[in-house]
Amino acid sequence: MGHIDSILEKALCREPLSRSEAYDLYANAPLQVLCSVADTLRRSAVDDPSVVTWQIDRNVNITNVCISGCKFCNFHCKPHQEDRAYITTMAEYRQKIDEALRLGADQLLLQGGLHPRLGIDFYETLLSQIKREYPTLRLNALGAPEVSHIAKISGITTIETLQRLKAAGLDTLPGAGAEILNEEVRKRISPAKPSAHEWIRVMHEAHTLDIPTTATMMYSHVETPQQRIDHLITLRDLQALKPEASRGFTAFIPWVFCPQGTQLEREGVAPRFSATEYLRIIAMSRIVLHNIRNIQASWLTVGKEVAQIALHSGANDMGSIMIEENVVSSAGASTRFDREAMQQTIRRAGFTPRLRDQLYNYRE
Repeated sequence: MGHIDSILEKALCREPLSRSEAYDLYANAPLQVLCSVADTLRRSAVDDPSVVTWQIDRNVNITNVCISGCKFCNFHCKPHQEDRAYITTMAEYRQKIDEALRLGADQLLLQGGLHPRLGIDFYETLLSQIKREYPTLRLNALGAPEVSHIAKISGITTIETLQRLKAAGLDTLPGAGAEILNEEVRKRISPAKPSAHEWIRVMHEAHTLDIPTTATMMYSHVETPQQRIDHLITLRDLQALKPEASRGFTAFIPWVFCPQGTQLEREGVAPRFSATEYLRIIAMSRIVLHNIRNIQASWLTVGKEVAQIALHSGANDMGSIMIEENVVSSAGASTRFDREAMQQTIRRAGFTPRLRDQLYNYRE
């Protein structure tokens, strides 16, 4: 345990771990020790260690048409499936936004698929129209794969795409589409999605434009334990490259692959989820990602009780009550929260709940 203790001491000083040190911790450190160190780091990273933040937003899918071929997604359909394909109309947006605002939301999470016919003009029109009608509503929209796809079919660069989306009303960029940032893994689970390299490049460009982003990791499918750690180190090193004035990654959210009815399940890929493994990943996230302030507990995929323990293992945020969510739910995630249940869950874990916005500012 001597070498493990020395690595943990280095982590407690908020020094970046080497790849081999992070591998060693993940494989060999006792879970209780990892969680204790991660909790200590959480306390030093946040303004008030007694507070756990949460959010109210709505996840609206722009379209369900997607050509990326993700084998973990039941939600998408192909362009020729006219009986299933849709593009959300402005009238539908108004109905969904009005309902979300009545429930206390301050943000719309807008995500869609890689639609072969929706280019930059479509998204500029959509974002600007929503902003005109709802000027105080924050738009947390698209993601690195969508940005890459929009740029490709529009014949422009990804940085120009980001500039135009920002001018049209984009406030923040979700971390969706990261999965595991390894090209071999990506080819197996998302054969036509933009590459891991492309995800990294788009996120760096967003940071240079001071577009705050989040980062995610979907694990427990075909990746190795080392590839999970590699993913964390990639995010840490990318955060270190952001301009000093940029917020960069505001949060990291790991979540568990949900297999129900997916192509991966049909190919024999069984999830290897356990509560202890999830807590180990939360703790390692806090330890490795010393330069990303917020770690979110993904209650949607692990359930309320495990998420509560995660709050003592490095996580400081419980994410959104998600008035609407379609993609992960279509693969078997079934946990649901309203605002009262969210706050009660945080209190029962021993913390004070504080409503926040996407940039982790407290809301009344």
